[in-house]
Amino acid sequence: MFAIENLRKSFVASGVEVRAVDGISLGVDAGKLITLLGPSGCGKTTTLRCLAGLERPQSGRIVIANRVVFDSEKRIFVPASDRGIGMVFQSYAIWPHMTVFENVAFPLRVSRGKKYSAAEIKERVSRMLDMVQLGGMAQRSATQLSGGQQQRLAFARGLVHEPAILLLDEPLSNLDAKLREQMRLELKRLQRTFNITTVYVTHDQSEALALSDEIAVFDSGRIVQRGTPQEIYGHPQSRFVADFVGSANFLTGTARATAGGLTQVETSHGIMSCRFAEPIAAGAKALLTARPEDIMLFDGAALDGFNVLKGTIANRVFLGEVVDYIVDLGDGELRARLRSDDFRVGQAVTIGIPPQKCVGLRG
Repeated sequence: MFAIENLRKSFVASGVEVRAVDGISLGVDAGKLITLLGPSGCGKTTTLRCLAGLERPQSGRIVIANRVVFDSEKRIFVPASDRGIGMVFQSYAIWPHMTVFENVAFPLRVSRGKKYSAAEIKERVSRMLDMVQLGGMAQRSATQLSGGQQQRLAFARGLVHEPAILLLDEPLSNLDAKLREQMRLELKRLQRTFNITTVYVTHDQSEALALSDEIAVFDSGRIVQRGTPQEIYGHPQSRFVADFVGSANFLTGTARATAGGLTQVETSHGIMSCRFAEPIAAGAKALLTARPEDIMLFDGAALDGFNVLKGTIANRVFLGEVVDYIVDLGDGELRARLRSDDFRVGQAVTIGIPPQKCVGLRG
């Protein structure tokens, strides 16, 4: 549905050039939702704004629905109003002096590409309000809506002219935690109902994992890994991705022999077996990572087949469904997340990490 090719965008701050987008290439199939995920200042929002036509890149090429909207070599730049996109911003940008109906109708009334009759506007707006469960509120002032209702109104306005793609810039960040969780489900329902290609920008890992067909992880203006939520979370290809997407534990060591798909790594806590995405030579430095929920704690000997470490419970935090344990290893700490509430601060424990859940990276 759209393709970005070797996109570059720089800014000058205090006399220093900052490469906000540094040679990004990205393409997405029709009907998919891709999330651009990363910390503040990583280039994800600038990429979205270049795609929308709100920023003009220095170089590269952008194609939307087989139409070139930007090409630095051919000097093509199609303005945002002519790109056939829908956008929903963090601030909602609801018109306070308009009714709910008029807020949604606004993009149709000012459309340059097609003129809509009053009957067409009424039909489209009414259908869209029904889709976002605001059908009985058409004549209500937009300022009388709750935060979640205003967010659904913003979605309706972004979708009413049936855009080629929908661009969402952290649209849920102003909502409280419970409403944000509800709106994730609502957003996914709307995206699937309309089967619209969607680009979602966020720094919230849980939103990215819950919503996405694919995730592109950004760091310093570049995409450092792209894949399904399961691939990004379960098979990180760098320490940055493992640490940024969810929680992770890290141990350093030296690679030894490989057999049966598992590589042995010598660490300060003994030999550990893990899986590497790419082959690693014996003697090479290695970094091992494991998710807190994949770690077991035992009051005594661990079960057979685990990588085994020894430690002492240094802290514990009750989170309702689970308990987070911080285990002191002597030369560092390890985090385990269990449903068990059996372990106490100061207790000596045996730590078990399944080899298949221990991911190896080049050190």
